[in-house]
Order: sequence, then C-alpha cells, then structure tokens
Amino acid sequence: MNEDQVIAETRAWVDKAVIGLNLCPFAKQVQVKGQVRYVVSQATKVEDLLYELANELNRLVDTPPEETDTTLLIHPQVLTDFLDYNDFLEAADALVADIGLEGVLQVASFHPQYQFEGTAPDDITNYSNRSPYPTLHLLREDSIDRAVAAFPEAESIFEANMETLEKLGIEGWKALGLKP
Repeated sequence: MNEDQVIAETRAWVDKAVIGLNLCPFAKQVQVKGQVRYVVSQATKVEDLLYELANELNRLVDTPPEETDTTLLIHPQVLTDFLDYNDFLEAADALVADIGLEGVLQVASFHPQYQFEGTAPDDITNYSNRSPYPTLHLLREDSIDRAVAAFPEAESIFEANMETLEKLGIEGWKALGLKP
C-alpha cells in the first residue's frame, strides 16, 4: 500500500470532513499549525500494531505539543473488520494504562466501517467517525482540557455532528469526494 496515498487520503478526510464539516472544532488549529503527525503502520498483525502504538504513544509524550500535538496512526493492513477493531480498543486503552500514560494520553477511534451502537450500518451519523482507513487517534489530555475550556458546550458537539450529517446525507458526503 502506498504510504503517501494513505496519508493524502487521510489528510483530505481531515480537511474536508473533520474540519470542513466542523465535526471537531478543535482540529483546524493543530492541522493549520502542522502539529498533526500522520503515521502509516505497515503492521499486518495485531501484536505488531500494539508495538507501534506503544512507540507512538511514547513518541507523542516525549515531543513538545508545539511540535506534535496529536498523532493519527493509520493501519490499513490490520483490523480492517470493524468488530475486530472495536475489540482491539480495549487493548489500546490497557496499553495506555500499562505504560503509565493514563490521564496523559488517550486513544480515539476512527474506521471506514464505524458504527455506533444502536445504529444501522448505513446510518449517516456513523460517518462522524468514519475515516478512509482504520485509524487510532492519539490525543493529549491537556490539549483536550484546553479545548473543552475554550468551548464551554463541548457536550453539544456530538448532537451538532449528527444534525450536520443528517442534513448532508450520503449524497452530500459523496459530493465531498470522500469514500462512503
């Protein structure tokens, strides 16, 4: 898989969907400042991805936020099935705790087949977490706290995203040039 293409497609998704649709009001600032690290994993086994995740968590915590505030660990060759990916998230959270970074970093989840509990697979609201490739988003807790403090009604983001996506519809999503 061409690493440059994977990063380009992921970056386009961040620009067009995450930032363009304002699905995350905090994303634009770090993207514009070049503080998002895009990493494509070559892992084909869960164990290898877990090892890379540990390396990226440690790298992020050891790097000043002004240089890298967040990391997208894109893994196109492993955990392509959403249920397997979803199960893996427990291991990812356990790893954060095991290496002593609980409360410092957290892992958010994005997947091409993302499905919220209680929704149909083709429900447009699932697209708020649908990325071109399975992706682990490594976030600094301090950055989240600052963003939430600057956006006092952070809990309303989820509802606003659902409304935005429902108005957009699948045809609107496709019009953005993104994979459905």
